[in-house]
Amino acid sequence: MDRVVPQAVPLGQMEVFQALQRLHMTVFSQSVSPCGKFLAAGNNYGQIAIFSLSAALSSEAKEESKKPVVTFQAHDGPVYSMVSTDRQLVSAGDGEVKAWLWAEILKKGSKELWRCQPPYRTSLEVPEINSLLLVPKENSLILAGGDCQLHTMDLETGAFTRALRGHTDYIHCLALRERSPEVLSGDLRTAKEVQTIEVYKHEECSRPHNGRWIGCLATDSDWMVCGGGPALTLWHLRSSTPTTIFPMRAPQKHVTFYQDLILSAGQGPCVNQWQLSGELKAQVPGSSPGLLSLSLNQQPAAPECKVLTAAGNSCRVDVFTNLGYRAFSLSF
Repeated sequence: MDRVVPQAVPLGQMEVFQALQRLHMTVFSQSVSPCGKFLAAGNNYGQIAIFSLSAALSSEAKEESKKPVVTFQAHDGPVYSMVSTDRQLVSAGDGEVKAWLWAEILKKGSKELWRCQPPYRTSLEVPEINSLLLVPKENSLILAGGDCQLHTMDLETGAFTRALRGHTDYIHCLALRERSPEVLSGDLRTAKEVQTIEVYKHEECSRPHNGRWIGCLATDSDWMVCGGGPALTLWHLRSSTPTTIFPMRAPQKHVTFYQDLILSAGQGPCVNQWQLSGELKAQVPGSSPGLLSLSLNQQPAAPECKVLTAAGNSCRVDVFTNLGYRAFSLSF
């Protein structure tokens, strides 16, 4: 039998392939480095790109400054979520979580530090993990996604310490109440459900044509803002009552509190700025047709890199140095 000899891909074909990849790229996740000077972005091809915010924001920045300083293959499938500890970059894909040392990444090394898989109910189950949440006080990581459970992992030992049940469908997002050990519907100390808010059952929030799913949420003490199929809504958690319905027709995929504003993004190219009263203060257009991820870099170690970045259905990550306009875009 003849031996098959691998052939190198001609340079022209490789350039066409890379151009097609960029054309069909989706950036699902972002995470800022502990020093605040770098941004990691994960895409639908399983790649993580590291951008130098300090170089891109420099007065001497060139077009090359807006390209990745390093790109590596992190997962076989999409990189749905990422978080950073004081030393590690942690990413999640289909069924597993991986970690790298930031110090090694910045030396252009991509050797993973560890990988783990939550204890799923069957060995054939490979649900996507599309939400990661750090709990610094416990030095733990919470994972959630397609298996309808929240898994708590001890970051020191790598052991999964508990599973929080209560959801009956896919979990899209997580948020931590800073002043109490609660995450969504689970209490971190007792691992028991303490509160359930079924948003779609409230007539003023319900939008049956969009579905019941909750695609984004954020908390600030006794307040929560969430949206998705139902309308983007501000809730008072102690009373479990909606206080503000934001007049946004398109489903929102990411939301965050920022100073006295709420920032949201989803279907459409704009980052929306809301007053807590429900008034739309501004809609700032970006370069992507739809947005999936917002990241606020508020690391005190790098005040010169204090920016908002937005990513979604393109190969670009938009950078906003001022909330009023897009300054430039980083690109894979």
